[in-house]
Amino acid sequence: MSKGNKVQKTIIYAEDDLDIARLVKFKLEREEFKVTHFPDGEGVIEAIIETIPDIVLLDVMMPLRDGISILRDIRANPKTVSIPTIILSAKGQESDVVKGLGDGATDYLTKPFAPSELVARVNKAISWQFLQ
Repeated sequence: MSKGNKVQKTIIYAEDDLDIARLVKFKLEREEFKVTHFPDGEGVIEAIIETIPDIVLLDVMMPLRDGISILRDIRANPKTVSIPTIILSAKGQESDVVKGLGDGATDYLTKPFAPSELVARVNKAISWQFLQ
């Protein structure tokens, strides 16, 4: 639990670059999020269904399971369809962004990115979820 009576927001994060994962996890935990990291995409869907996090962050290119296939599974399940999901990817061509958003991503952030921008996008995606 975070300071005061605020409920801590939960994040499931799949990223195979451990340096980026450590930076993102550190920054989000400083903002009082509870972050569960998966280094290769394996087990992410099961954890999402079990946890129903406030938001999911997905790298596109991972060794065992890519972020787009995870995103499609999130959107195909009635229990998880409305969970905000942000793609974090080195693939930043317009066609990559359009594909990620077309497959159901709430937002798409190209690496490298400023950690403060990620925090702002996470907070915005979560707040929009509660407005719907």
